[in-house]
Amino acid sequence: MSSMLQLAMAGLLAGSFALPLQARAELRRADSFVAGPDGSRLFVREISENTPSSAKPPVILLHGARVPGIASFDLPVEGGSLAADLARAGHRVFVMDARGYGGSTRPGQEGPADGPPLSRSEDVIADLGAVVNAVKASTGAERVALVGWATGGHWAGMYASRAPENVSHVVIYNSLYGAQAGHKALGPGSDTADPQDPRRFNFAKFGAYRLNTAASLMPAWDSSIPTNDKDAWRDPKVAEAYRSAALASDPASASRNPPAFRAPSGAMADSFELASGRKLWHANAITAHVLVLRSANDFWSRPEDVVTLEADLTNAASVRAVTIPQATHHVHLDRAERGRSTFLAELGAFLAKSPALGKPTRQGT
Repeated sequence: MSSMLQLAMAGLLAGSFALPLQARAELRRADSFVAGPDGSRLFVREISENTPSSAKPPVILLHGARVPGIASFDLPVEGGSLAADLARAGHRVFVMDARGYGGSTRPGQEGPADGPPLSRSEDVIADLGAVVNAVKASTGAERVALVGWATGGHWAGMYASRAPENVSHVVIYNSLYGAQAGHKALGPGSDTADPQDPRRFNFAKFGAYRLNTAASLMPAWDSSIPTNDKDAWRDPKVAEAYRSAALASDPASASRNPPAFRAPSGAMADSFELASGRKLWHANAITAHVLVLRSANDFWSRPEDVVTLEADLTNAASVRAVTIPQATHHVHLDRAERGRSTFLAELGAFLAKSPALGKPTRQGT
């Protein structure tokens, strides 16, 4: 397909995401639990139109290190629900919480936060596997599409490398890949490192889980917006819904002063490893279509992660790597003209790809 035709298709898909409210079909939301490993219960929300397209793959949205699924992908305000955007494009969409997050079982979080970090990558991909199996059974699909944000992209890629037969499409969005050592916020010598040994993760500081206030969600997002007027970049209603939903994800948040929600520290410990240049999985085992998205102003992933990941995806059905100019880590929650429309267009065009056989293809921007 020519580059011009791809851009035209992306524009049409972006337009389908931008229908006015009165022209949009009513969406159905259904919350349930999937039986996970070790007797855990994993929260899953399905969002779909009453008559979703059977030709489009079901999509699982996977949150990152701190904020769980609903707050990340299904906010009840205009421009705040990636899940709704994908559902209106004809997909059955499933927003999940890994163990220790949101509505899922929270093993080890009832007492003090002392102890080794909870919910490491191996735990989360086991949870993801349980949800994939449940979605396949529910939809009748042979394979599913995975969209992972930040650490969620790392988890999605890791799962797709372990169970390639279950995955048709993988979106790795603002994620680390263990490309090389060196990360001012997450790697050796950063605030996440042990002050006694900068090469090691600070287990004492992070403990088993962390408490997070609503205010703590904003500084990194604010600092990556390249203008003093933050409201010009993101709708304040979206920002408020994001903070509120993050607090509401933990039933015990209101018992703390100030209110704070729990998040397991395993994702931070594994991110330290990735930021230290240690790959926790290898992309050459993935056979699905792969879209690697990075925001130019992202504070989590690095350009090197994209380059190394793209080079390692030697067996993928296709590979497309895109950097969105000036976009933030939260581009799917920013205003349409600040990168969100580009994000949606790329995602829509990518998910329209049919599972393909034959020689892998590569693209990049």
